[in-house]
Amino acid sequence: MDLLQKIRTLPTEPGVYLYKNAEGEIIYIGKAKNLRSRVGSYFHEGRWTDAKTGTLVREAVDVDYIVVANNKEALALENNLIKQRKPRFNILLRDDKTYPYVKLTLGERYPRVYVTRRLRKDGSEYYGPYFPTSLAYRIVDLIHRHFLVPSCKVDLTRYHPRPCLQYYIRRCLGPCVEKLTTPEAYREAVRDVKLFLEGRQTDLVRSLRERMAQAAAAEEFERAAKYRDLISTVEQLQEKQRMASVEGDDADVFGYHCENGMLAVNLFHMRSGRVLDRREFFWEDMPEFAAHTGATGVSPIAEEATVRLANATTHVGTDASSVQAEQSSARFSGDSNPGEDQPDFDPGAFFSAFLAQLYLGQPYVPRCIYVPTNFEDREMLEELLSEQLANSGTRATRVHIEVPLRGEKRSLIDLAGNNAKQSYDQRFRVMKPNTRAVQEALQDALTLAERPKRIECFDISHIQGAETVASMVVWEDGRMKKSDYRKFIIKTVEGVDDFAAMREVVTRRYKRLQEENKNMPSLILIDGGLGQLHAAAQALESLEIINQPLASIAKREEIIYVYGQEDDPVVLDHHAPVLHLVQQIRDEAHRFAVTFHRKRRQMRDRSTELLEIPGVGATTTRRLLEHFGSVQAVRQADAAALSAVVTRTQAEAILEHFRK
Repeated sequence: MDLLQKIRTLPTEPGVYLYKNAEGEIIYIGKAKNLRSRVGSYFHEGRWTDAKTGTLVREAVDVDYIVVANNKEALALENNLIKQRKPRFNILLRDDKTYPYVKLTLGERYPRVYVTRRLRKDGSEYYGPYFPTSLAYRIVDLIHRHFLVPSCKVDLTRYHPRPCLQYYIRRCLGPCVEKLTTPEAYREAVRDVKLFLEGRQTDLVRSLRERMAQAAAAEEFERAAKYRDLISTVEQLQEKQRMASVEGDDADVFGYHCENGMLAVNLFHMRSGRVLDRREFFWEDMPEFAAHTGATGVSPIAEEATVRLANATTHVGTDASSVQAEQSSARFSGDSNPGEDQPDFDPGAFFSAFLAQLYLGQPYVPRCIYVPTNFEDREMLEELLSEQLANSGTRATRVHIEVPLRGEKRSLIDLAGNNAKQSYDQRFRVMKPNTRAVQEALQDALTLAERPKRIECFDISHIQGAETVASMVVWEDGRMKKSDYRKFIIKTVEGVDDFAAMREVVTRRYKRLQEENKNMPSLILIDGGLGQLHAAAQALESLEIINQPLASIAKREEIIYVYGQEDDPVVLDHHAPVLHLVQQIRDEAHRFAVTFHRKRRQMRDRSTELLEIPGVGATTTRRLLEHFGSVQAVRQADAAALSAVVTRTQAEAILEHFRK
């Protein structure tokens, strides 16, 4: 059965369709209220005028479909399949950064808290997202100080002989050492952290007051004082949140700029009526939104807007406002020339796909979402997101996706659009970002607690294990600091063992820093993959250095592995200034190591080959190299030239050696 015959047999119910090419790869996924009508519309004569969608129709040789009960299920299923299969003709969510969550590892024997950007099904509880990014780190720091639950990477499946510094400065209960704490006391602290992160401050305060009263009755006044201080901290935080909550609602505001087939989107996060952070999205090669256009080649949104405009005199109110929103959105389409339309870009179809991928399946969705243009599935997406929040138990409220026409909300969309224009210029017009911006981007990408001011990078160089050396280069405050470069001759490793060499050099470097009482760098960067990364981590652990930011970059894949998050490597866009910075530091470490290795090899060659000649000693070797400059020049010299430097007997011995 060919494709057209198969389309005629499709059901007329709602569902999701999947176009496949000759290799069986899924190249496009779409949803439809009527599968047969929608899929059949692709092959109507004169249906497509743009090259991209024409390519889709030419490549498609088969179509699969999944029937669902209603349009909302179709929208949710389409979103899930797009995220799983990533078809090249669909809009794919590409983000320059993700926002941090606080992770409580309830699956561990002694749970800990971490800042993470990736949600995994590992038995842990995740809270967030938090913006600005520093808020997540401040919350975790507060947990360390007041609840004494750590974030360390120490193996807690066994006991250790002594605790780390965090225990002595009273930021950890010390579960790593036997009898410093009890499982009951640790579970109590974890329960308090869970209540705190869930926002149940009232329940937490009530529990703390009961325990404070019990401790006072038992005349354990020091423990009662600890509960008293903790109650004071929680109540102060609760009061701050109460004051902020009356300032306004939570909302996300979108703006965009499209030019030359490239798109930049800015998202403003408003929490409690204040803009807390900005998020950027970029697309360099926009796919066509075929699933959102009708058989006539005109998008249903445009058709609907035309009908509304024609009936605006009789249908006053919502419909007329929507028409105005459609017309108003044209002014914010991001054109370099507002009087011209951007070809092959339908903002309504784009936001329909974009918002579904951005919010469906996420643990948090704001109460209001402001977009610059209306789209076909807006009301259905509102219902789906509202049900998602209700089912998650987060809160029972409705999500509103609005298209503001005027006033303060429209001004916010205009502001987001202007910022999207600036983001477009910086991304696609290759404007060099400043040092602080790159530092902040690197902090976000690698989930560092603070902006990296100093980065030390290590590399190993050898040829089949011979003359193994290492280099360390330093990046500090935006530039390479050559005065702090260091060279290392590997002393304890024989043969080819890059991991052991990395352990040695990292141990030597930071043992000396400890002895000299100097500060550790903001980030240690390793040239290599997971093996080199773990070797460096073992070296730091042997020195009892914990919570030191450590990462490695693999040469071929250009993937960054962050220690403690190896299962989720950081894959940066090849245009990202952050990746360029890391590559620059890595390449400089490689250059420095290779240069040192070559010098060592030359010295070895010079000092060994000539010394093997009978009658030629160290003094004669030095005199020959000073005169001729290299062993190769000595090899090419004749008897007369050699006799000008050494005796005739030595000259004949040298000629005989190289003749053999």
